[in-house]
Amino acid sequence: QVQLVESGGGLVQPGGSLRLSCAVSSIIFRSFVMGWYRQVPGGQRDWVASIGTGGSTNYADSMKGRFTISRDNAKNTVYLQMNNLKPEDTAVYYCNAGIAVGGPGPYWGQGTLVTVSS
Repeated sequence: QVQLVESGGGLVQPGGSLRLSCAVSSIIFRSFVMGWYRQVPGGQRDWVASIGTGGSTNYADSMKGRFTISRDNAKNTVYLQMNNLKPEDTAVYYCNAGIAVGGPGPYWGQGTLVTVSS
């Protein structure tokens, strides 16, 4: 069974930074396309960023230049560095893992709350 555990969320002021981590309990982590999604209360879960098995990255337009996704295959962990945070970035952030590209995979973490507020 694949388990994903996010950490690193919290309260930050506008313009601040946070780094989210997602630890994956799977020996085939290297084969996973990893992604981050976010969801506000009452809203849909939106794609934020993805990183492929070879390290290629993609971002939603509103995150480009502010967010960076990365992975450490030796630690079975994917990261999301978030800079210049805005109040509209407030959401629960979810880690996702799968084999196929073009959409979310079948494995999700429990989510970590990011609140951007002064």
